Amino acid sequence: MLTDPVRQQAARILRSAEHSVTPVAPLTETFPGIGTEDAYEIQLVNIRHRLDAGARVRGHKVGLSSPVMQQMMGVDEPDYGHLLDDMELCADRPVPVARYCHPRIEVEVGFVLGADLPGEDCTTADVLAATERVVPALELIDSRIGDWRISIADTIADNASSAGFVIGEGRDPRELDLKAIDARLTGAGELLAEGRSDAVLGDPAVSVAWLARTVARFGVPLKKGHVVLPGSCTRAVDVAAGTTFTADFTGLGPVSLSFT
Repeated sequence: MLTDPVRQQAARILRSAEHSVTPVAPLTETFPGIGTEDAYEIQLVNIRHRLDAGARVRGHKVGLSSPVMQQMMGVDEPDYGHLLDDMELCADRPVPVARYCHPRIEVEVGFVLGADLPGEDCTTADVLAATERVVPALELIDSRIGDWRISIADTIADNASSAGFVIGEGRDPRELDLKAIDARLTGAGELLAEGRSDAVLGDPAVSVAWLARTVARFGVPLKKGHVVLPGSCTRAVDVAAGTTFTADFTGLGPVSLSFT
């Protein structure tokens, strides 16, 4: 367990790394003994810093939602981070790669809430009832930790390695089988990755319900209008300047993001 001044110091290190686009050593090396609770508090320090500067919460993302990733990190549940309005990207506005340290793209079936979700007792049925639409989504992930040498504490403190996102139009979730949406990611005319929505905890709505229950313990609600990214259907793909990435989802359609 770290003291509050040390947590503040760790948060400043991550802020500086992001602003200067200069990766740093793993926090687990710099601050031995850092745990999951410390990491979430460090994440919140930097989120509050950005909110004080004028950003607004746009939603949340879930990470480590596949059993393979959980085993790799040595954990038995996902993690989460915040999506802020200054992280929202546009399909028609190319993104400079130089803005990020180690950018990668992930393919997700996103949820846009049409009503607030309940907290600690949230179920998948509650998620479906509250969801206005599910949307094709790309999440831009980035690690301010050098060479992606991350442990669970490193990624949580670093806002679950989240850096940006773009969403498409989408559909009413009741019109789809959310466990059977196929996804293909292409770039530069090549198939880069493919997967299916049930790679996310068997059902991405399960991931959203987990998130609602988890953040409720910290007094954080998932509100009407929020975007929730429940986890990637595919492996993450490294970003290269000059590439347009397109994710195409059965029943949902495509969403694209270009990089310069």
